[in-house]
Amino acid sequence: MMSEVGVAELRRELKRWIERVQAGEEVVITDRGRPVARLIRAGVPSMLERLTAEGHVSRPAQDRLSARELRRIEAQGGVSEYVTSEREARRA
Repeated sequence: MMSEVGVAELRRELKRWIERVQAGEEVVITDRGRPVARLIRAGVPSMLERLTAEGHVSRPAQDRLSARELRRIEAQGGVSEYVTSEREARRA
């Protein structure tokens, strides 16, 4: 279950909200109605960690491209062309 709480209320009732999180509830903190943070119980794996452990997703095989490499890709025609060429190179 997920609840929302404004910053002002969170300040006033911090202990109560922490108790709810300790009980397993996720709490979205809002500032003027806009979500700004989420509180979850410590020690609980993130959704990405859980999906990776279950085999639903995998981490990238290589590190992210540097800014210099991204500029080179853009100069060669754009990201979609780069992805297409990379896929074709892997098939070969």
